[in-house]
Amino acid sequence: MHDLAIIGGGPAAIAAGVYAARKHLKTIFIAEAIGGQSIDSQDIQNWIGTPHIAGMAFQKTLESHLREYAGDIVDIKLGERVQKVEKTPDGFSITTPTASFEVRAVLIATGGSRKKLEATGALEFENKGVTYCASCDGPLFSGMDVAVVGGGNAGFETAAQLLAYSKSVTLVHRSPEFEKADKATVEAVLAHPNMKVLKNTEPTEVKGDGFVNALVVKNKQTGEETTLPVSGVFVEIGMIAATDLVKGLVELDEWGRVKVDGKSQRAYLLQTPTTVSGARRGENDEGGVPLGTMTESQGPRNKADEAGGGVWAAGDCSDGLYHQNNIAAGDAVKALEDIYFWLRASKK
Repeated sequence: MHDLAIIGGGPAAIAAGVYAARKHLKTIFIAEAIGGQSIDSQDIQNWIGTPHIAGMAFQKTLESHLREYAGDIVDIKLGERVQKVEKTPDGFSITTPTASFEVRAVLIATGGSRKKLEATGALEFENKGVTYCASCDGPLFSGMDVAVVGGGNAGFETAAQLLAYSKSVTLVHRSPEFEKADKATVEAVLAHPNMKVLKNTEPTEVKGDGFVNALVVKNKQTGEETTLPVSGVFVEIGMIAATDLVKGLVELDEWGRVKVDGKSQRAYLLQTPTTVSGARRGENDEGGVPLGTMTESQGPRNKADEAGGGVWAAGDCSDGLYHQNNIAAGDAVKALEDIYFWLRASKK
């Protein structure tokens, strides 16, 4: 039996894998691929210690670091997708299409993916002006006119970031009100002189010549189309959490992200765990912050497991308020420290 299963291949999973190896925890590391969402970035500028790195180079660096320490301690299984995680008397059973593994503890670091903008030209200009990460790419648009698509908290937080260096920010929102955003945040952002808002409006086309130079939007009430001369389109319309492999096992928030204790990254086991398939689920929110409420179908917390039921989560699949590569890695390290002491205590 392995001490630990790490599921996922992004910065959170890699950080966990390195720490697991250094702590000599017998670990099975299972991922479809290494790198996470950032491998599509042309220039990552906020990975601490590395001012500039391309997404593919970032991927190679992560994998190299993991393999440097893995040795015979961390068994790396790439090209595999975990279908289900189920509770057993001695720990957990991890099932993939080709094998199953028995482990004492599990770290979920499966991440998620941004919901894509469904507008003509959006795919063509992805990473050429259409971006899904303001913290990653925002500074590149200093002094330029940009648009933000999405009216949830994430949309307004993105707008607030961009207002610090962009010439102007136009927020495009499909609804008449900002029901999924914090009122104070909305008021503060809208008070900025360089901020514009288009309600009841949705994007229909991204235009450009090698790089974005315009966003065409349509008013849902009048049908009138308007062309916005912008150099960047920042999309904040929600995320697809890759957590269905643990649905029925741990508490999920209303967007499908794993609820964790922020001090330790421990997940909360449900009272009666059940197994489920690993199909991905989507979210209909426009990037809003989780409300932290538990749905009735998820059942009550098992109070006996609140101190640690053997499952942890880190990165975009968890319900943290902020999601960045550095934060994901830090949360994973926090989780590994806790896992290490939990495993030692459980052996006594």
